Amino acid sequence: MSAGAHAYNPGMRPRSVCVLGGTGFVGSHLCPVLAGAGYRVTVLSRDPERAPQLRVLPAVRVVRCNVHDGKQLAAALAGHDAVINLVGIRSEGRRGDARFRSVHRDLAHKVVASCRQGHIDRLLHMSTLNADADHGPSRYLRSKGGGERIVQEEGGPDFRWTIFQPSVIFGSGDSFITGLAAALRSAPLAFPLVAPGARVSPVWVEDVVAAMLKALEDDDTASESYQLCGPEVFTLRRLATLLRDDLGLRKAIVPLPVVASRLAAGVMDFVPGSLLSTDSFHSLSVDGVCTRSGFRRLGIQPHSLRGIVPRYLGREGERTHYPRFRRRARR
Repeated sequence: MSAGAHAYNPGMRPRSVCVLGGTGFVGSHLCPVLAGAGYRVTVLSRDPERAPQLRVLPAVRVVRCNVHDGKQLAAALAGHDAVINLVGIRSEGRRGDARFRSVHRDLAHKVVASCRQGHIDRLLHMSTLNADADHGPSRYLRSKGGGERIVQEEGGPDFRWTIFQPSVIFGSGDSFITGLAAALRSAPLAFPLVAPGARVSPVWVEDVVAAMLKALEDDDTASESYQLCGPEVFTLRRLATLLRDDLGLRKAIVPLPVVASRLAAGVMDFVPGSLLSTDSFHSLSVDGVCTRSGFRRLGIQPHSLRGIVPRYLGREGERTHYPRFRRRARR
């Protein structure tokens, strides 16, 4: 990377950060923390009105920008010390693989090119556990792996990237636990569970935010990838059972075998906004469990799902069952 106003200085901590995807789930937790830590934060959004909770923060600016337009993106990033790319989608919709490529790979290329153009040498990039450009079992995981490869290869020798590979993320405003809880509540008598044996290690969004803040302030995290998992491993069946019991629900959980799970996922391909699809079913074929702890490397102790979930599901009855969560978490 050519020298410029923002060429790397080992003694200089980034002060201004531009966040892509800052109005989403992780971004809505990250941006206030960055502001509280003394950073000047710019959030890029097609619709700034979607982020009223961010616009009231004095250190946060929400700027209208189509991040997929290379010229708009380069202009918006100019003058910042660091960039954080949180943009991602879980569902491909009707565009199929083209949408995943556009959001996860093409945008990564535009972000790196815009950083180079603006002499910005620091990028935090949100990926996912099991991302693999060549051998990922789903289009989602292959496109995420493609984005990682672009970040690693196109920035040049002086480009300081850090990649985060979380398992499924939970917390206030999530789609994972909240969606599973909603599905359990709405099931009339029994709840059919797709891929009941799939294993995940859910990670709290605030722990992910802590990891990103740590990386932003620690030069040793440059050119590193961090797997982020919670302290517990659950099968989806075990997780659904825990939620059912602690929500006080009385209904059977019916684990679907592989063929029935595949058929159910195929049906959900045609349901707009569904988190389940054939592609996500393929993603579940590999365990969402870390093989090395990024949190340990960063000196962070991740929190238990069972100690956090009752705080944000927002149902009056959950308060009654909170002691059971505490007992199970041994807190």
